[in-house]
Amino acid sequence: MRLSLLLTAPLLWLGVLYLGSLGVLFVSAFWTTDTFTSQVVRVWSTDNFHELLTTPVFRQVILRSLGVALSVTLLCAVIAFPLAFFTARVARPRWRPLLVVAILTPLWASYLVKVYAWRLILSQGGLADWMLEPFGLSGPGFGLPAAIITLTYLWLPYMILPIHTALEQMPAGLLDASADLGARPGRTFRTVVLPMVLPSVAAGSVFTFSLSLGDYITVQIVGGKTQLIGNLVYSNIELNLPMAAALGTVPVVVIVLYLLAMRRTGALSSL
Repeated sequence: MRLSLLLTAPLLWLGVLYLGSLGVLFVSAFWTTDTFTSQVVRVWSTDNFHELLTTPVFRQVILRSLGVALSVTLLCAVIAFPLAFFTARVARPRWRPLLVVAILTPLWASYLVKVYAWRLILSQGGLADWMLEPFGLSGPGFGLPAAIITLTYLWLPYMILPIHTALEQMPAGLLDASADLGARPGRTFRTVVLPMVLPSVAAGSVFTFSLSLGDYITVQIVGGKTQLIGNLVYSNIELNLPMAAALGTVPVVVIVLYLLAMRRTGALSSL
């Protein structure tokens, strides 16, 4: 009885508010819109999904969104690993908690403040131009590269923390044993470190991939004319709500498939 009372509220929230809203989203994606009044017509049709698959613009935006999510995930993994290795294995033990706090500090700042800060950095005549000017280069400006850079900064802590935890839990004797057996650092990394840390990398990628795939504010602020799935959903809410719902089901389906793929790597048990 006590357990039932404790679980009633969260299960109701999950079943009614969360899963229920996703169900309504999926159902409304099969409705249509009156072309004259823009009112929703509750007539079942697959025209919205057919349009998503056959319209070149929609296909291009979906593929671009997937490419951005994968690029951000890859960049976060490349940047996070050396940082996590330093905080978990190289830094002195008394400094490690402070370094972890430093990694978490950006998460305490406002999302919009961080994005607008990057807008100032990447703008014409901004910090990026000032730093690259001595080399005869200029910053990326606003566009797809700027969106990828900003999203990488935003979600990087979500990749560092699971890798840091995995490296911290790794027995120190494994690295010494690998070196004693004649393995070079590169082989030690490939055969000892990477297999043990890979589930944590996959766990971090769940956050970086899903958060990047569904983001639309960053692209609006620093992406220039670039459009992702979130921007199309936002632009269609007022004019064509069923199409916006159909677009909204795309990242949901992709993330579910991604989670199923990550489950096979043991990533979900590392979350």
